[in-house]
Amino acid sequence: MKKYIPRIVDSLLSLKLDTMGAVLIRGPKWCGKTTTAQQFSKSIVYMDDPEKGADYRDLAEHSPSRLLSGEVPRLIDEWQLVPSLWDAVRFTVDRRDEDGQFILTGSATPVDDNEKHHSGTGRIARIVMRPMTLSESGESSKQVSLGGLFDEKYDVDGENSLQIDDLSYLCCRGGWPRACQAGRKKESSLMMAYDYIDSVADSAITTSDGKVVNQMQMRSFLRSYARNVGSQTPLSQMAADTSVANVSFSQATALNYHRHLHDIFVIEEMSAWNPNLRSRTAIRTSDTRYFSDPSLAAASLGIGPDGLVADMRTFGFIFENLCVRDLRVYAQMLNGDVMHYRDKNNLECDAVIHLRNGKYGLVEVKLGGKTAIEQGAANLKKLSSLIDDEKMNRPSFLMVLTGLSSFAYRREDGVCVVPVGCLTC
Repeated sequence: MKKYIPRIVDSLLSLKLDTMGAVLIRGPKWCGKTTTAQQFSKSIVYMDDPEKGADYRDLAEHSPSRLLSGEVPRLIDEWQLVPSLWDAVRFTVDRRDEDGQFILTGSATPVDDNEKHHSGTGRIARIVMRPMTLSESGESSKQVSLGGLFDEKYDVDGENSLQIDDLSYLCCRGGWPRACQAGRKKESSLMMAYDYIDSVADSAITTSDGKVVNQMQMRSFLRSYARNVGSQTPLSQMAADTSVANVSFSQATALNYHRHLHDIFVIEEMSAWNPNLRSRTAIRTSDTRYFSDPSLAAASLGIGPDGLVADMRTFGFIFENLCVRDLRVYAQMLNGDVMHYRDKNNLECDAVIHLRNGKYGLVEVKLGGKTAIEQGAANLKKLSSLIDDEKMNRPSFLMVLTGLSSFAYRREDGVCVVPVGCLTC
């Protein structure tokens, strides 16, 4: 039996089980949801079990109380196969009136979400689980804490050992737990993202509105989406891009494919941040396009580590996707969200870490190079100067998150330069 690799989300799951009757863990396939949930559960039901799954699903439809009976916390894996289980769990939690009764895991939004008659508020907590960060997979030195940066007196100091070939490999390998296992050959680890994309494109899939996915169109759409990682490119443009390789691909079809990829957590887009500014600058509100893991972008493009190094522009965007993945995991542990900023003058901020207590930090992502770091710092200082500090807090920190800088440090102007290979939560 393979040794469990501790996950950052472990402590959050433990806390949620102590405060709520049930916890829902959502996220992409292969990210480790079931394995993590198993560490906390006392009994398990696998709804997709090839031998017993049909019986479990039948029992869930006709006598859910029997399926939910067992030592707690009871794990219901792939619960979305029988969406009516949601209300059954909520009802059972109400009846028992005790915390830590159930863990639900799922890698897709239920096809028929109308079968959920109650939101589960106050009964079922929610956690999003993502592929492993560099901190979890062991590639980060963990010398700089994202949480620590919210303290202006925090000492920013660390040394980065990751080189360009390391970063290109990590972008293409991704954070899939099986790919990150010690001793696994690099070639084997790199194949997993390709297998993932093959599975998404080649499976007989029907979207939530009953449309059957065309495999060639899905592959073409994934390539188009990957070419637009880190941008706010409209779906209409992606539809036109996809139509080049196919006879026809309408915007409505693009919307259906986009919704399907979102429902199975292949993509996870970033919403816009809307601060109080001194000026009346119009803020762009479109979401920024990202995959749940950078390896899916690389695999969709059919590019490997050497190809990324040969195409530094594409490398930069996929590296940004890696940084966003890690920031999202770290921010979740701080009770925070990750958003982006862009205005009509194209002043941008790649990531805004916004905590529930009102504190926030501004982040620019730069693969490397002194000039790029200077540009990132200038953008951060310009945006910071526009914020109306009579209506909201000043930013707790300004950070250029880099790939190839050798050290983490705080500049004389206060901007922090932090390699992603030093960062943790």
